[in-house]
Amino acid sequence: MTRDVETIPPEASLQQAAAAMEALGVGSLPVCDGKRLVGAITDRDIVVRGVAAGISPMDGLVSDCMTEDIVYAFCDEEADEVLERMKTLQIRRLAVLDRDKTLAGIISLGDIATEPRAAALGTVGAAVAEISEPSRPRK
Repeated sequence: MTRDVETIPPEASLQQAAAAMEALGVGSLPVCDGKRLVGAITDRDIVVRGVAAGISPMDGLVSDCMTEDIVYAFCDEEADEVLERMKTLQIRRLAVLDRDKTLAGIISLGDIATEPRAAALGTVGAAVAEISEPSRPRK
């Protein structure tokens, strides 16, 4: 997993979030109120939930467009459990929390695939295929 992840507070502007993503070369940021994870925001959230809805990137807040109910893993979970959750939910990354529910990092499908024990799991390729399976558009 990637530790020391940059976060953004819910009261930051959408422009600040977009600038942080651009500077870091990422497409999503965990949203934290202090040390507590309260959601996540993606570049797509900013465009679809914000700009397309007429919210100004300068005036709109991260809390206006973020996803609040995000899925996460715990630090002590086994890689195969995390991979199965990612596969089932068709997601490529998860926030990782310690048992006090403090953000510890982010794990991506790539992190699991490059883990030395991943070959023993034998399911990384299948997970990539299932995660990449197109889902039906929401109307």
